[in-house]
Amino acid sequence: MLNGLWLGFFLIAALSALVRWLLGGDPAVFAALVESLFAMARLSVEVMILLFGTLTLWLGFLRIAERAGLVDLLAHLLGPLFRRLMPEVPNGHPALGLITLNFAANGLGLDNAATPIGLKAMRSLQELNPSQTTASNAQILFLVLNASSLTLLPVSIFMYRVQQGAEDPTLVFLPILLATSASTLAGLCSVALMQRLRLWDPVVLAYLLPGALLLGGFMAFLASLSAAALAQLSSLLGNLVLFGLIVTFVAVGAWRKVPVYEAFIDGAKEGFEVAKNLLPYLLAMLCAVGVLRACGALEFGLDGIRWLVDVLGWDARFVDALPTALVKPFSGSAARAMLIETMQSHGVDSFPALVAATIQGSTETTFYVLAVYFGAVGIQRARHAVGCALLADFAGVVAAIGVCYWFFG
Repeated sequence: MLNGLWLGFFLIAALSALVRWLLGGDPAVFAALVESLFAMARLSVEVMILLFGTLTLWLGFLRIAERAGLVDLLAHLLGPLFRRLMPEVPNGHPALGLITLNFAANGLGLDNAATPIGLKAMRSLQELNPSQTTASNAQILFLVLNASSLTLLPVSIFMYRVQQGAEDPTLVFLPILLATSASTLAGLCSVALMQRLRLWDPVVLAYLLPGALLLGGFMAFLASLSAAALAQLSSLLGNLVLFGLIVTFVAVGAWRKVPVYEAFIDGAKEGFEVAKNLLPYLLAMLCAVGVLRACGALEFGLDGIRWLVDVLGWDARFVDALPTALVKPFSGSAARAMLIETMQSHGVDSFPALVAATIQGSTETTFYVLAVYFGAVGIQRARHAVGCALLADFAGVVAAIGVCYWFFG
């Protein structure tokens, strides 16, 4: 899929450049394409310099959290909920522990730990699946919730904003939190409708109702604030939560007799390796996106959408953020490249860049998750998994746009 997407970007760029040259009389388009390639190569290295530091720092603190047992604690707390949402999984089955551990790791931003745990959980669910090629209800729910973007602390988004010169990198913290809540809720409700899950079960309500009431009350409070006050609150909470988590990890680690310095160094080494391996993928996608914009094809497509939005009488400022939304279901690296390119073209704190950052933090690479998790156990018939996951993505995009208009005008 990524091969086709990457190749398609270059083929569209080549075709558009030929049209501009032969029909538009613009031979300078090829110079713009070459210049864009070198500019994007330079940008990818600049992004990676910050990425090395950020990933090593964050994974160092997260390793302390792992060894302090905080991830296991979250898994234990979530266990009763998933026993009700997956009734075909026997009580005490190892899959339940792996599932809750996976979601706990995702919530803390432990992506490198969450993926292998998630694959183990999918294999464990496959042991209970009567069909070896058709996804079970439990597998579908597990995949859709993974594809609805469960990460509640979008450190990578903050990092990209820092790299592009944002004065307040955590400005999008609250918008992302609200938008990702919408995507996860849409994913859960759509699967519950298809599988006739009893969301009114007392245990399920005991988990979901307090959270819904808290979120509703918080949104009512936010509705009473001005746009400037919303931005200030998002900044305060983003920085407070981020630093508060770091202090909590270190304090709990020390209390649990974890050698916090050694644990930090161990995690930081992993972060260095992860960052180093990301450079080729980031370079490839940034160059593809660069030539797509340099040839004019990307702007041509956006102009068409902008025209339609104008005809409907809507505000069209969000249109420039749509490239991130359109490619996110297919590729996280392509969406990341689109986000960085939007920040470069419009400014890191421009409205399109803020919307793109919120979309990036509240949606997931649906088809990648589908391929990895179902491919690992040989599932060929996904049933309603793709539809529910894409609905969650759509809800996340719509919520991201709406929340950004609310927060940033």
